[in-house]
Amino acid sequence: MPGVLLVPGRGFPLREHWQERWSRELPNCRWVPRPDRYFDIVTRVAALHEAITAEPEPPVLVAHSGGCITVAQWAAGHRAPVHAALLVTPPYLDPDWTPGPDDPPEERFPLVVHAAPLPFRTVVVASRNDPHATFAQVATYASAWGAELVDAGDAGHLNTASGYGPWPAGELLLADLLG
Repeated sequence: MPGVLLVPGRGFPLREHWQERWSRELPNCRWVPRPDRYFDIVTRVAALHEAITAEPEPPVLVAHSGGCITVAQWAAGHRAPVHAALLVTPPYLDPDWTPGPDDPPEERFPLVVHAAPLPFRTVVVASRNDPHATFAQVATYASAWGAELVDAGDAGHLNTASGYGPWPAGELLLADLLG
């Protein structure tokens, strides 16, 4: 059975978050190393590549939020065996965005998100009321990535603040990808 690599988002999930729960409860499930402070796409992609290549079998990647962007950017520049990916509520990154005065200068997001089919089976989960992306924006990512799109309904950002500690529907999606 493939291992599961959890790809962190921009911040650090709370103990109750579904990814944190999975890291504790599911066998053969571990975190991709998380940088200490800010979201630096170059550092995140390098950490993901190192984790993937260290796996004895092609893993299933499970990313949330900014971690989805990390997976897409990794796939744009690397080739290593990946069994499948579950990308949950990717944020929309406006290609015209420029950092504001309150944004940490250390944070580096890609100006253009990789928009080509990912070379492994991918499921993208979108919410109808995600504060970080519209359903249509996430559907555009899913289409560009050649992914299956799952409508989570009104699920917010599928994080602890949106009421997601346990996420049984996510566990079913993961089981399908592992199977």
